Amino acid sequence: MALIPLQYNIRSLLVRSGNTWLCIFSIAATVAVLAGILSLQQGFETIFASRGREDMVVLLRTGATSEGESAFDRTRAQIALNEIPEIATDTNGKPLASAELYLATLLARKDGGKTNIPLRGVQPATFAIHGDNWSILDGRNFAPGTDEVVVGKALRDRIQNCEIGDTLRINVTPFRVVGVFESTGAYQTEVWGDVDRMRAALDVENYSRIIGVMRPDASVKDLAKRLEGDKRIPAKALSEKEYLSNQTGALTGLFTFLGAFLSVIMGLAAVFTGTNAMLSALAARTHEIGILLATGFRPFAVFLSFLLEAALLGLLGGIIGVVMVIPLNGIQTGTTNFATFTEVTFAFRTTPYAIAVAIIFALLLGIIGGAIPAYRASRMTPTQALRRS
Repeated sequence: MALIPLQYNIRSLLVRSGNTWLCIFSIAATVAVLAGILSLQQGFETIFASRGREDMVVLLRTGATSEGESAFDRTRAQIALNEIPEIATDTNGKPLASAELYLATLLARKDGGKTNIPLRGVQPATFAIHGDNWSILDGRNFAPGTDEVVVGKALRDRIQNCEIGDTLRINVTPFRVVGVFESTGAYQTEVWGDVDRMRAALDVENYSRIIGVMRPDASVKDLAKRLEGDKRIPAKALSEKEYLSNQTGALTGLFTFLGAFLSVIMGLAAVFTGTNAMLSALAARTHEIGILLATGFRPFAVFLSFLLEAALLGLLGGIIGVVMVIPLNGIQTGTTNFATFTEVTFAFRTTPYAIAVAIIFALLLGIIGGAIPAYRASRMTPTQALRRS
């Protein structure tokens, strides 16, 4: 079966430039919204699940879904820190494990208003556990046992009193900012200080979680099973990657819902625009269709030709829509993480996944919008088409 040459469709789109651009920009606007929301969702996921480690274990209270809900008293924390054989040790034979405190406090934003910012009290072992994934960007680290803190680099431009030398008041205790740190993941949206001084300032007796590095021959899953029945320290054990992945569920679901809802609403408008544009083209090209059919092109070839034309409109709209979103890539924004009800700062990430989904969606819009006109064109007979011209 002979197919209609592609240049015929390209010439047709150029001749009908008004309808062509109307359809393209209708699809582009829809795709830009979808790609923008996907970029938000990808940026949020990137700072969590993709940065977690499989060899790092996070211990939470049984039944807790986040460290904000978890608690270990001092006795259980000491057992977890010193008596879990699956935890690796450093060169001095000391377990690579640390007890941490996690709470949120209201701090003033530079653009007005207040927001919940995570506070993390850490022990010195925390820095050995994170290794090269955590480093001081400016200033110095806090001294253990002092009322000093370091702030994540994402906070410096968004939260008041987060410059080196400033004072952050936590509860009623003033803490001096001595450094700015950078790290992988969401830690760089937090304030870190000495765990014992944080517990005293916040009047909290318990720790929130225990973290540690697993021995190469041990697995988090086996440890989790063992701790389920441990009477001294019953705990929920997760790898850091699994724990961080669990923290993205609610907000990722919201982004997915918003993307789907807005895409469907705007997509319907784009489909109607495309259908009307193709039907208008069909009415103006019945003479051409009659000639194509009379010269031996089969109805299916005509159908494919019109459908290809609609797909080209969708592809061009998709490319323009993605190009409109690319300048947003890397721009920082912030929102509330529903798992912890604290602000998390992240950047738009226009990833290959977001681009691919947006382009495929644009192609579908074009094909759906052009399906009815393409079918009508293929159902014409040469005599019908030439008579209507």
